[in-house]
Amino acid sequence: MSERSWVLTPALENATVGDAMHDGVISCAPDTPATRLARIMANHHVHCLFVMHPAQGIAGKPYVWGIVSDLDLMRAVLHGEGDETADSLATEPMVTVKPDMPLTAAVALMVKNNVSHLVVVDPETFRPAGVLSTTDVADVFAWGEG
Repeated sequence: MSERSWVLTPALENATVGDAMHDGVISCAPDTPATRLARIMANHHVHCLFVMHPAQGIAGKPYVWGIVSDLDLMRAVLHGEGDETADSLATEPMVTVKPDMPLTAAVALMVKNNVSHLVVVDPETFRPAGVLSTTDVADVFAWGEG
């Protein structure tokens, strides 16, 4: 959600995932080392990276295998495990939603699965279209017309 779009943000109870999500994803390979993950997150100012499986998925393209969040990365930092890689740090479950899902239903999935990021998939291709984070939900909660 851009800084300008909060003016047009619907109230939380009327919002959809598409109203709050960030388009696009920033990804990495499963063998990406923790230090590189940290650099990518810092350079892009993001809190998660999508781990793309190199095997061929739908339409011969790699597919999202997991998500490494900033908290997953902090666990590696805390344990001094700089040699960890994205595939060993990625947490499960990886929960997917569609843009037209009510935002409150997506929030319920976050709480139920104890995750801070959801993969938003294109309803036609099932490819990742973006990400919904707890911060995105907080923006709607704070600025949505109520």
